Amino acid sequence: MKTILTLFLIASLVLSPALAAGAAGEPALQVVATNFPAFDFTRAVAGGRAQVRMLLPPGAEAHSFEPTPRDLIQAQQADLFVYNGGVGEYWAGELLASLGPGAPPSLRMMDAVQAVEEELAEGMEDAPHAHGEHGEEDDANGGHGDESEARDLDEHVWTAPQNALLIAQAIARELIRLDPAGRAEYEANLERYRGELLELDQAFRQLVDGAARRVIVLGDRFPMRYFTMAYGLSYYAAFPGCSAQTEPSAKTIAFLVDKIKSDAVPVVFYIEASSQRSARTIAGETGAKPLLLHSAHTVTQAELDAGATYLSLMRGNLLTLREALY
Repeated sequence: MKTILTLFLIASLVLSPALAAGAAGEPALQVVATNFPAFDFTRAVAGGRAQVRMLLPPGAEAHSFEPTPRDLIQAQQADLFVYNGGVGEYWAGELLASLGPGAPPSLRMMDAVQAVEEELAEGMEDAPHAHGEHGEEDDANGGHGDESEARDLDEHVWTAPQNALLIAQAIARELIRLDPAGRAEYEANLERYRGELLELDQAFRQLVDGAARRVIVLGDRFPMRYFTMAYGLSYYAAFPGCSAQTEPSAKTIAFLVDKIKSDAVPVVFYIEASSQRSARTIAGETGAKPLLLHSAHTVTQAELDAGATYLSLMRGNLLTLREALY
């Protein structure tokens, strides 16, 4: 990765002084959030008291993202930097470190929940992560190909609505600390959001409780571990959630085909930003219907323009899961 410090020095020289100065009439706080969940949870709690910017462009892959000079300046000038953490956002830690004493207060979403190690489930094809712990590309034998070695924490913590609530509560506490005058508004926004998340959580519980089966199959990476843990679902998938690979071997495809046939699973899922090739190959072999299971990790520009939120994306999952479980 290019050194973030070099980019920061360049940006300091070329960025317009007007941008650095800000403008009168801005909201009380300026917040920079890395991915879509961090952005969406923050804007839900902050309401109109904060301007929230999403650092990753719509559709961007977090694992290969490199901040631009302008990104670094925005981060430095933020009142709060909200990021997820984990292997996929190794660069976020480097960014904050490069800013030194000038780094803004930060909130790491993974610290708000009980994170668990990434799981290598039955039939899943192990593969290097997109980036290792220190930002280097994992090699084929580098800590992820041996089940006896500790695996990285699964970073997709937001996929369970109860975890989303814990994260939103942590964000609210930090916003109140930074802007005590906004306490009443932040607390009201959090309470409203809490009700919506608990309603969503209950809808998933009711769906699973009445289901004919409790297994799902993904012909893709698997970023839904916290979700399946929350609702007692079992799963089969091609790769772990942070795998650098997206196209499984013929052996892995054959395993998933056999599972769909033996368990009479009517749906094979793919995740957002997927090529869908594996899911459609499996569908062609089994007659299962290929459907999107949205992890809400990233959204397209069209989804963002249409007003997509974590809640709307997860409510969409209620419909597709019904087809898979009933």
